[in-house]
Amino acid sequence: MTEPRRTRRGARSSRSKTVDVLAKQPPFEQPRMRFDPLRAVSEDELEAIHHASLRVLAETGIDFLDKTARQQLAEAGAEIDGNRVRFSPELVMQLMTTVPEQFTLHGIRPERNLQMGGNAIAVTSVASPPFVTGLGRDRRNGNREDYRNLIKMSQVMNCIHTSAGYPVEPMDLHPSIRHLHATHDMITLSDKPPFVYSISRPRNQDAIEMTRIARGVDHDTMNQETSILSVINTSTPLRYDTVMLHGIQEMSARNQGIVITPFTLAGAMAPITVAGALVLQNAEALAGMAYTQVVKPGAPVIYGGFTSNVDMRSGAPAFGTPEYWKACLVGGQLARRYKVPYRSSNVNASNSVDAQSAYESVISLWGAVMGGVNLLLHGAGWLEGGLLTSYEKMVIDGDILNMVSEMLKPITIDDATLAVEAIAEVGPGGHFFGTSHTQERYTTEHFQPMVSSWKNFESWDEGGRIEAPERATKIAQEMIDAHQEPPMDAQIRAELDEFVERRIAEGGVETDY
Repeated sequence: MTEPRRTRRGARSSRSKTVDVLAKQPPFEQPRMRFDPLRAVSEDELEAIHHASLRVLAETGIDFLDKTARQQLAEAGAEIDGNRVRFSPELVMQLMTTVPEQFTLHGIRPERNLQMGGNAIAVTSVASPPFVTGLGRDRRNGNREDYRNLIKMSQVMNCIHTSAGYPVEPMDLHPSIRHLHATHDMITLSDKPPFVYSISRPRNQDAIEMTRIARGVDHDTMNQETSILSVINTSTPLRYDTVMLHGIQEMSARNQGIVITPFTLAGAMAPITVAGALVLQNAEALAGMAYTQVVKPGAPVIYGGFTSNVDMRSGAPAFGTPEYWKACLVGGQLARRYKVPYRSSNVNASNSVDAQSAYESVISLWGAVMGGVNLLLHGAGWLEGGLLTSYEKMVIDGDILNMVSEMLKPITIDDATLAVEAIAEVGPGGHFFGTSHTQERYTTEHFQPMVSSWKNFESWDEGGRIEAPERATKIAQEMIDAHQEPPMDAQIRAELDEFVERRIAEGGVETDY
């Protein structure tokens, strides 16, 4: 008789935790930027960066390491010399006229559709680290168990809107079939818009088809409705490699979303000055965005800014720096100049969940938001310059993201909120804790953090002080326990499973090992 009672108590405890962790979150919605974005440079200075970028593309040019891409660009009017492609300023700006100013990114279910562009902000979890830490365990290789756990957290966290890569690389899956298992997990454990790495044509094709099946739409609808994203990185300086170009060809031809992101680190792969690094970023971004329009005029593409600097003593990337902050702001100015959606990131260079990771993330996040970001990559969970995913950092970043979302909401000004009658009721020397004005509004008017300890010393948790990472560990596990697979039609699920099983049986994609 005791075992059933323990099971029932455990079930009640699990439900209680589920309700608790979900109740602490704001609802799933996109934040809206209601302030004028900050400008780090004047209009004249912005035009100087723009014209310098066009000069780089016209005079130095940029390498495109794919024959098909070079043929397409030649037909569009570019000058080809071996792998080198040179764009006239007129050609670049002509091609940019067909880039959509904003577009809809469709979720697996319509409730998860997102606006990309305008004043809307979409946030992703951390993407692509090879290592993971947290839940009481030390730094370890990425694996499928942690990958699935982090997808579950991303689904439960309402401040996370979409994926922009694997929250950690599941390295225990062979590369030939990794994308099949990982994409299957991504679209069955979550109904938020998925992601594909552009590292071979078949991977793009498989992920697009799996997303189409999961959405339950036909090929024509899929080709009209953007439903999956891929990040395209330049091999800075001034080179697009073959697999990235194949990714553009596969995705843009089918109207799927491309995020062009030069990885310009000042002092390493880019000039050491912020201005010079931005010129290189902008030249590479313009070339990539222009090529998407050669593949398919009107294909959705996002301007990605990722300019930072390196520690010149070690060569290690540095994030959350003043230089990164400035580059975030100018990147937003450039994206608005070209009337395209803007991508930035929440990044830091700390090796642990400490004060450095927090303040560098806040600097990065504030630079992105006040720069007018539309797609915030690596929004939660990034550590060690992108080498490490942290469960605890994901929870803490979630609190910061929810605070920013709350800050972006307008202040309500009306007779009730001005509270003149409440002030009169309390009068001189009183307090407002017990007034009806306070009691009726407290839970809805004020942000409630999940991790922050807004307590005095006497009310600290029993057993003494508990640090934020320790509190975040508990919340991370509660989120994983709270996860429920989103509903999917049985026939759709069977078709999806059959597709994955068939492609695995075929061997997936070719690899060198």
